[in-house]
Amino acid sequence: MDLRDYFKVFGRRWRLVVVGALVGVAAATLVTLEAPLKYTSTVRLFVSTAQPDLTSAYQGGLLSEQRVGSYADLVTGPEIARRVVDRLGFKRSPDALRGQISADVVPNTVIIVVRVTDRTPHTAGRIAQAVTDEFTSFVRRLESNSATSGTPIKVTSLGPPVTGQDPVSPQPIRNVAVGFVVGLLLGAGAAAFRESLDASLRRPEEVAGLTAAPVLGSFAYDSKVNKRRLLTDYRTHSPRVEAFRLLRTNLQFVDVDQRSKVFVVTSSLPGEGKTTTATNLAIALAQSGQRVALVDGDLRRPGVADSLGLETSVGLTSVLIGRIALSDAIQEWGPDKLPVLTSGPMPPDPTHLLQSRVMAEVLADLRRAFDIVLIDAPPLLPVADAAILSAQVEGALLVVRHGKTTRDQVRSCVERLGSVHAHVAGTILNMCPNSGPNRVDYSYSYSYAGPAGDDLQPLANGRVQPSAAAQVAEAVGSRRATDGETGNAPANGAG
Repeated sequence: MDLRDYFKVFGRRWRLVVVGALVGVAAATLVTLEAPLKYTSTVRLFVSTAQPDLTSAYQGGLLSEQRVGSYADLVTGPEIARRVVDRLGFKRSPDALRGQISADVVPNTVIIVVRVTDRTPHTAGRIAQAVTDEFTSFVRRLESNSATSGTPIKVTSLGPPVTGQDPVSPQPIRNVAVGFVVGLLLGAGAAAFRESLDASLRRPEEVAGLTAAPVLGSFAYDSKVNKRRLLTDYRTHSPRVEAFRLLRTNLQFVDVDQRSKVFVVTSSLPGEGKTTTATNLAIALAQSGQRVALVDGDLRRPGVADSLGLETSVGLTSVLIGRIALSDAIQEWGPDKLPVLTSGPMPPDPTHLLQSRVMAEVLADLRRAFDIVLIDAPPLLPVADAAILSAQVEGALLVVRHGKTTRDQVRSCVERLGSVHAHVAGTILNMCPNSGPNRVDYSYSYSYAGPAGDDLQPLANGRVQPSAAAQVAEAVGSRRATDGETGNAPANGAG
């Protein structure tokens, strides 16, 4: 991953980063409010030796510099703390008092800065004065043996303790800033960890790498898709319409040598938008004047008839069992008279019907009658219906839901199709975000938008298209003639 990938990760997981920062700020604020106020009293101590001449003074100065570090440690030691507790009559332990006392040596000097913190400024000043008195007395007794050598060391206070009237702890601004930074880092770590566990697909190149098939189109998430399922519910040059037109164009370059193409539109699991995609793609193809047919091959949970408001009592299953002719089962929808073959009554064993010889003959008749046939099939992973249909056509158009479909699911779909000698002809990335690092951008489409209200679409080759029933009847007649010449009879009387 390069730097841009990390920015994309944080762009996708920004909520975790923000939550982490807010938790850090909240924790720092709570700690600040609960922490007691503390005041500091400061006293400065000077370590020196009294010598009559320069040579002795120099030696005494060196001795003072050597001793000052040890004296800073003695100030915070247990002996001074015990003496101060006894002097002031505190009930607190010497160890507790030691935590309130700190001492630092001013660099390159013989000055010790002693700081005492307490909850009240008055008590802090009393303790600082007691520490000064007890420490100077302790050093005087400790260095009493140096008097015989002529180099006595003494500690002198450089004035009374200075006590601040403003609390030094807690520091709200510093605490909140530290909490914010720590929370931000924790949120970023959580975002990186969550990203490492996320196996969902978000980028077109990832999908193409798993399927070895091109990504034919990408569609942005539309919160109102349940109310506006069809392409005709949108303005002519809306981004969603332009996206389906781009998908329609890209589909023409799949198997260019094949005059008539049949594709299965499927997905790995339910809820990824395959039915809506298949329906709208068929509408887009019909608007361009191409001879296209939409078949609802989902005999378990059909959805095409409900989306288009068509009759459900007759359809594909009615044709497969010989109850009605294919040309009579096809319904026309919309101003472009899109031929639609609904699923019909649900059978007890859909798999058996879809792999029958009658189904192969229906596909052959549809192939002869139309340039493109789209079959809305069940998801690949729960049932075998889509794989069975894909083995009889040019391939499958796999709908992948952005941020939901996982890599393992797509791999399983490819393996299931490969087991029946079928393949993924193309993929469609659905429900992409409208903003963020993985947004779908259609801004180019508006540059070429025509005048408002220009909804006219040319027919293919400038010809007037015959009705769907006429096209199918002509295709069935052609197949019967071919079967008659080869001595084959239609199975079950279908067609």
